[in-house]
Amino acid sequence: MIDFLIELVVALLILAGSFFLLVGSYGLAKLPTLMQRLHAPTKATTLGVGGLLVASMVYFGAVEGRFSFHELLITVFLFLTAPITAHMLAKAHILRDTPEARRLPPTGRPAGWATLETGPEEAERG
Repeated sequence: MIDFLIELVVALLILAGSFFLLVGSYGLAKLPTLMQRLHAPTKATTLGVGGLLVASMVYFGAVEGRFSFHELLITVFLFLTAPITAHMLAKAHILRDTPEARRLPPTGRPAGWATLETGPEEAERG
């Protein structure tokens, strides 16, 4: 009975991870703008790969009786580096001179977007 439960948990983690990978890949291929395409793989595929890695950790921990630090390290580095990479790509896209960058919504603050325009104090100085 325990083997069945472990296999069920592993199968559910693999299915969930595969679903997130499929959704992220579909979003990467079908969304129209770079900022929208950037959102799909950084969120969905990160969860998908994380689910597959957790499934691998559960399987090898239960079946072979040993804990694999490789999957744990991959998961930690994935969840640390994916948001940072997405942030850097989004920042580079915003700083490019594109029509999309010129149509940013107002921030509701006097400073505006920090990387694209200056606030009233900086405009007077510069």
